Amino acid sequence: MVEATAPGCDRVSVYHCDGWGWGNPDQGRHSEITRAHQRLLPLAARPRPTVGGAQVTYVPAVYRHRRGPRHWGEQAMAHRDCLRAALGGRPIDAPVIHAHVGLRGGWVALENARADARVFVTEHATFVEKVLEDPQGRELYGEVLERCAGFFVVGEKVRQPIAQAFPQHADRIGIIPNAIAFGTPRTDPVTRLHRWLYVGLLIERKGVALLLDAFARCRAEEPELTLTVVGDGVLRDALQKQAAELGVSDAVTFTGAVTPAETQRLMREHDLLVHPSRLETFGMTVVEAIAAGLPVLVTRSGGPQEVLAGIEDVAGQLIDVNDDPETIAEGYRLLSARFPHSLDLPHARRHLKERCGHDAVARIHHALWFPDRPSAVPSHATLPGT
Repeated sequence: MVEATAPGCDRVSVYHCDGWGWGNPDQGRHSEITRAHQRLLPLAARPRPTVGGAQVTYVPAVYRHRRGPRHWGEQAMAHRDCLRAALGGRPIDAPVIHAHVGLRGGWVALENARADARVFVTEHATFVEKVLEDPQGRELYGEVLERCAGFFVVGEKVRQPIAQAFPQHADRIGIIPNAIAFGTPRTDPVTRLHRWLYVGLLIERKGVALLLDAFARCRAEEPELTLTVVGDGVLRDALQKQAAELGVSDAVTFTGAVTPAETQRLMREHDLLVHPSRLETFGMTVVEAIAAGLPVLVTRSGGPQEVLAGIEDVAGQLIDVNDDPETIAEGYRLLSARFPHSLDLPHARRHLKERCGHDAVARIHHALWFPDRPSAVPSHATLPGT
């Protein structure tokens, strides 16, 4: 987002607030730690260069981590207070602020903005329904919708629960896609679908265990298949054990977390992205794969079918979300049967670049942030009132 939009701005400052949960339940001890932390923040928070010529300031926000349901409202207040401390009690010095996620971004920005600032918010979190289950979090989220200059989501999957919770603000919720970098695609086109790639967190929601099972089934039919699993998470050890039990350890590589540049390189070197997630608000990995010239085998998990609408068949294969690994395996067989003749990855790439590329998304935001500047908003942006 910063890399896409910063070139059209005079100055861009990024405040990255990162939650640090404190597990000690003793309230007195927590207050002491919080006070000490906030005294240190003005001394420690220093801007550093980042992409697009912007400056980024890292702001750790401490809060008391409780057992049971998350207290999203309390976390937002902790983020507000820590950012305020890092700013030395002064408001953010900018006439336009764009915040990511509703509470720990949007509400925090509104609380630290200048009186004349216009605050825009983008929500893309898969856990937004959990946020709205917290009474205090729901109340603060309502404040965000009332006070912000513009509120946007990355897809219908995240718009629905917010519109249902706040029907009085439903017409204020617009849709703008995530900004995706469309660099240089692979030199040689994919000619076979033997080298599978997964990119994402190793958590239950991503369906990686089902992927391993499906891969083992397909490899029994095509012994030359390999799978590279890129990412880390709480399930890594269990997934490595599963691969061993399935007898495919020699064909599965777990890389751990890698840099975005390394991810793009791996996408250019593999043949197929398999993304069996249970829920996605957008599906950035899917778009990044197509940008790299990689076909995709992806579940209808929300965002992906929206993003791939109109190019599903030429970009790869969509499959249903369920608990049967055979669905993934059968999806691979169907894709293999029509590969490469029914695919048109260059067309899919052009289509997505016009919709999600840096230039396209930057034009949308710049038109909102700077309404007096001549700018054409692409037709794919669904803005409030349109």
